[in-house]
This record gives sequence, structure tokens and C-alpha cells, in this order.
Amino acid sequence: MELLNSKVNHPDYQCDRTWWGVEVCKRVNSPNIKLLYDIYHMQIMEGDVIRTIKDNSQWFGHFHTGGVPGRNEIDSTQELNYPAIVKAILGAGFKGYLAHEFIPKRTPIQSLEEAATLCDL
Repeated sequence: MELLNSKVNHPDYQCDRTWWGVEVCKRVNSPNIKLLYDIYHMQIMEGDVIRTIKDNSQWFGHFHTGGVPGRNEIDSTQELNYPAIVKAILGAGFKGYLAHEFIPKRTPIQSLEEAATLCDL
């Protein structure tokens, strides 16, 4: 299940808070259901991204990146510190995938290369 924001991009989306998605995972109680923690969306809805990742890592099966504001490149023009976030993800023992999902303002391949370098710890 993907965590998306209902504040900016997806009005009326039900799975728009980590606690809600975690509760669904707990109630289903199956190793086959995990959350896609979209960092962009959860920064908009909740903030406190690193603590949320540390506290709920067992429920996450995948991560997406994206710059806030604007869902653009994950660079110094936006408010998230991706090296610190990636350290928290790795520190929580996550072994899955982190995907870049943003709308580039520059040459797409350049933006993707920069994002990959930024998150390659």
C-alpha cells in the first residue's frame, strides 16, 4: 500500500498517514503486505520522517524519494536532507529498494544521476 498525501496531490486519499497504513498491516497480519513509504508525501502530511522510519521500519517494503516542495529533484533547493534519511533507512536494517520518483526541472538523466549519487551511502 502506498502512503500518499491528501493535502496537495491526492484529495480524499485514505492511506495518507503512516499510523493508518501500519494499522492496516497489523490487522491483515501477513508478511505479504507492506507499505510503500513515499518520503515526499509523508513530509507533506506528517514531517518527522526519520523518526517515523525508525519507529515503523518493519512495515515498509519500499521507499520513494521526491523533493519538497514541488516534487522536484532531491537537491539543496528543497527541505529534506536525503543523506540523513538514507542513513536512517539503512540503520533500521532495510534491505529493499529506494526509488527516485520526482519531476525533474533539469535534464532528467542529470537529475537522476545526482539523486543516485546523493543517496549512495
